[in-house]
Amino acid sequence: MIGVLLIAHAPLASALAAAGAHVYACAPQRAQGGVRALDVPADADVEETFAQARRIVQEIDDGGGVLVLTDAFGASPANIARRLIEPGRVAVLAGVNLPMLLRVLCYRDGTLAEAVDKALAGGAAGILTVPAEATASTEDR
Repeated sequence: MIGVLLIAHAPLASALAAAGAHVYACAPQRAQGGVRALDVPADADVEETFAQARRIVQEIDDGGGVLVLTDAFGASPANIARRLIEPGRVAVLAGVNLPMLLRVLCYRDGTLAEAVDKALAGGAAGILTVPAEATASTEDR
């Protein structure tokens, strides 16, 4: 199964991992086994954080590869994630959102390349304008 590492500004990585575990509460292995979060605080030592990320990748790679999801391209968490890339073994996507993570969790049994495609599709599909008619009724408030 593909490992998933979330690297983001603190506390986003942990929050996304917790949300994934909540959604997949009925299948905890899918959202918890091989899924790790690495929150990067503002004062983080970049080299120390990179070493920690590399250790996590080694721990969660069972041979299927690891998909690293990070938040903002160009920021410290993404720069750390970028250094982990190993074509065919470790892939990195920036711009993580919950729909992207949920899609990855759902499709962790395929190849790393398939997981990347599913993650990109899920992330993009999760960004949309909500029409006014989708507004909750007063009974729902």
